[in-house]
Amino acid sequence: MKYNLFLFDADDTLFDFKASEKHAFAATLKYHDHHHDIEALYVTYGQESVVLWREVEQGKITKDFLKAERFRRTFAKHGVSLSAEAVGETYLDLLPETCVLMDHALEVCQTLSQKGRIGIITNGFEKVQKKRLNTSPLAPYIHFVVVSEQAGHAKPDIRFFEYTEKIIGEIDKSKTLVIGDRLEADIEGAHNYGLDSCWFNPHKKASSTIKPKYEIDHLSQLLKLVT
Repeated sequence: MKYNLFLFDADDTLFDFKASEKHAFAATLKYHDHHHDIEALYVTYGQESVVLWREVEQGKITKDFLKAERFRRTFAKHGVSLSAEAVGETYLDLLPETCVLMDHALEVCQTLSQKGRIGIITNGFEKVQKKRLNTSPLAPYIHFVVVSEQAGHAKPDIRFFEYTEKIIGEIDKSKTLVIGDRLEADIEGAHNYGLDSCWFNPHKKASSTIKPKYEIDHLSQLLKLVT
């Protein structure tokens, strides 16, 4: 087999983040005794979160700023008087308690762990990503986790990958494959660092100038490519 190191993105690649996010969002608002318009608030929150995470990846803002700001903007648009800071902290506490896997994620990790090392490389909050993994069925098959918060830089920044190599040891770039759902973070980051990439594209979005080596729309297809 050509590859012996598999670097997976976490959210919407191995974990169904949207399912976990929606559940944690509703639980967070109810914890703070807010029980109405949750669906409308969640839609706005999702829009604001996407914008802010892109700014994190571009180095324009910090994750600490994002943590409360996505709620602050959401509440402002809906006239909600909750504390964005308090809600943001509660949300991060509740998010890892709900772990939903993408279809065939467990099967893929079980198989690939017999062929080489599996790592998760993810933009996010360290305590959330690591706690969620530790409570998931994937934990026995994942050899390491690198989170942008600990790295100090987010994908696609080359310094994220440099930090990853510093943590896990020298990477044989010819035998390493990055798998992720986002062209502008996972695939571009892999390209910048000289690594092969596989774009997980379940919604069959149109590609851009960023070209992955492989493209799949179901995780099970990955096994056919690399085993």
